[in-house]
Amino acid sequence: MTLGIIMDTALLLATLGFIIPMCFSPGPNNVLCAAHGAQHGFRRTIPLIAGMAIGWSLLGLFVGAATSFIENNESFFELLTIIGAAYIAYLSFKLATAPALSEDFEGGDRLGILTGVVLQVVNGKAWIHFLLLMTSFGGLFGVGFTSKAMLVLLNLFFGLPAVMTWAYSGNLLRKTFSSSSSSIILNRSMGILLFSVAIWIVVH
Repeated sequence: MTLGIIMDTALLLATLGFIIPMCFSPGPNNVLCAAHGAQHGFRRTIPLIAGMAIGWSLLGLFVGAATSFIENNESFFELLTIIGAAYIAYLSFKLATAPALSEDFEGGDRLGILTGVVLQVVNGKAWIHFLLLMTSFGGLFGVGFTSKAMLVLLNLFFGLPAVMTWAYSGNLLRKTFSSSSSSIILNRSMGILLFSVAIWIVVH
C-alpha cells in the first residue's frame, strides 16, 4: 500500500511537471492571448479565452477516447511512450534554448469564441500535448474514459489560468520575456523541469 501511494505521488508530480511548463510556456494560445490582451485589453480577450478553453477540452476528450485503443495494444502504447519521452526531451532542449518573445505584434480585429475553438483543431502543440499526456500519464486517475476526462479537467485547471495570465499581462510579459536575463532563467528552468519528466518516463 505504501509503495502504491509513493508511486501515485510520483506519477502526480511527473504529470504536473509536464502540464505546468507546457501550459505556461510560449505556444499558439499563449502568444495569441498576449498579443490580443496587449492590443484590446483583458476584458475583450475573455471570449477568445473561453473559446480556447472549450476547444482545448473537447480536443482532450477526443484524444482521451482514442487512447482506449492504444491501451488495448500494449506494444503500440509502449512505442508511443518512448516517442513521447523523446519528444519531451526535445521540447526541453527547445525551451531551454528558446529566444525571447518578439515585441512586434501587429494590431488586428478582436477575436471571439469561435476563433478560440477552431484554433485548437490546427494547434499542433495541443494535439501533441494531449497525446503525450494521455499515453504517458493517462493512468493517474485509473483506467477508462472517466479517468481521461478527469485528466483533461486537471489540465484545464492549469491551462485556463495560463492563457488568462498571458492575456492579462500581455505587455508586461512581452517585456519580461524579451529581457536577456529573465529569458535565460525562465527558459532554462522550464527546460530542466521538462527534461526531468522525460527521464522519469524512461526509468518507469
